[in-house]
Amino acid sequence: MLYLTKEMKKIIVLFLTFPIILCCNDSNFNNNNPYLPDYKFKVDIYINFYDKLRFSGNAIYTSEAGIRGLIIFNTGSGYIAFDAACPNQSLSSCSTMTLKGINAVCSCDNAEYSLFSGQCIGTNCDGKQYPMKQYRVEVSGSTIRVYN
Repeated sequence: MLYLTKEMKKIIVLFLTFPIILCCNDSNFNNNNPYLPDYKFKVDIYINFYDKLRFSGNAIYTSEAGIRGLIIFNTGSGYIAFDAACPNQSLSSCSTMTLKGINAVCSCDNAEYSLFSGQCIGTNCDGKQYPMKQYRVEVSGSTIRVYN
């Protein structure tokens, strides 16, 4: 029979709970991008003001927060929010993305990014290291809270 001391039991409990603590930590939300500063903000978007957001596959642009504004997208199973700044460009006069259906387009280099994933798609993706800068989203009733 194996005999465990109190210290050994504490170590075993520590090793068993440490991975659980890591997987539940919200700090794993990675927005590190050398082109885009990390501004802290919190903004509430009211779905009643943006009727398009009620329907899946629709997106809106708002200049209320973020670096170059926010793009909020209804995925059909929830909402996702990205910064409208081109993720692979230094900030400039052309680095605000525009909406094109379920994609966003950077006018600096015509690179298209999926609003489902934030990843570059299509033919202009060579050398595009960073996805769109994604923000946290909470939905409560008809209010979408976007924050960083």
